[in-house]
Amino acid sequence: MTALDELTRPAGDDDVVGGVPARLVAAPRDTAEASALLAATQDLTVVIRGAGTKLDWGPPPRALDLIIDTRHLAGVVEHAAGDLITIVRAGTPLGSLDLGEQLLALDGPAGATVGGTVATATSGPRRLHYGGVRDLLIGITVVRADGKVAKAGGKVVKNVAGYDLGKLYTGSYGTLGLITECAFRLHPRPQHALFVRAVAPPAEAARIRAAAIAPTAVEIDSATGELAVLIEGTPDGVRERADLLAKLLNADISDKSPEWWGADPWAPGGIGVKLSVPLSAVPTLAAGPDAVRGSAGTGVLYAAAAGITEVERLRAACVRLGGHAVVLTAPPDVRDILDMWGPTPGLPLMRRIKDQFDPGHRFAPGRFVGGI
Repeated sequence: MTALDELTRPAGDDDVVGGVPARLVAAPRDTAEASALLAATQDLTVVIRGAGTKLDWGPPPRALDLIIDTRHLAGVVEHAAGDLITIVRAGTPLGSLDLGEQLLALDGPAGATVGGTVATATSGPRRLHYGGVRDLLIGITVVRADGKVAKAGGKVVKNVAGYDLGKLYTGSYGTLGLITECAFRLHPRPQHALFVRAVAPPAEAARIRAAAIAPTAVEIDSATGELAVLIEGTPDGVRERADLLAKLLNADISDKSPEWWGADPWAPGGIGVKLSVPLSAVPTLAAGPDAVRGSAGTGVLYAAAAGITEVERLRAACVRLGGHAVVLTAPPDVRDILDMWGPTPGLPLMRRIKDQFDPGHRFAPGRFVGGI
């Protein structure tokens, strides 16, 4: 019996990606099984599925023979507390990680897996202080399209050998191969946290930075006009900084985040757009006709669009401000006629990388920039 026969099952009614049904599903239990599976399926197109929280992001695949489900690739391989490092399997839900007095400072939707977070480069409010996926990922294990296993980086922060491989796979949307394990930089878990909340313009973020408050996150929601700042640290230090900021903004202090904090502004099945602009342009973007939500500290915001006209307006506004806009998710009738990624500098280089890592274009064909 071949690895294909042993590890796959016929796809069910729910084994669909972007409206495209799969023929087979496999759930390897470790890197070795994943390697054997991919080596035995050289003629099959593949989409990788974690918890499915972002499976509707991006265009549908041009073809889909096999879904590789990472649910069995779960658990902590190692936690080197003294080095502030952990190695985690890709199918591990972020919310299940219990690292004691340390934390992996990645935000994601409920149930999101480590591999899916890396593959989509998802970073939430705390990115301002802790950095994004590319900053926290220091090592990676992947299975290439030919079934060979590749590793880069290591569990020591100063060991950056092969770190570019981690950067390539971060945000690649599963188009270069299967991520099976990730090594991350950790941080001490804060003892205390408070939110300073005010109805204030986004321009106040500049005053927050000037006040040396050292916030963990500075988020805005233009629909409500609210600005919220997360402050973390020791109880006394957090209270002192929160009081200072509350006086500066004439704001309230709470131990609870706003309901909109870290939540997508679009409804299920709607059009969701990611907007990236320079910090100085955030107030201008937030003052526009479309409600935006996200980080006034990093310039990464999100918006719901009612249709293609709004998408194009948002995209044009971002370009004028020196940024760009990407449609993360959209219903089929919009997705089929809209360039979800928009203009992408460096596309020829991305194509060459795809050809090198996945010569047969097996992995998530058509899901990435330029139809890669």
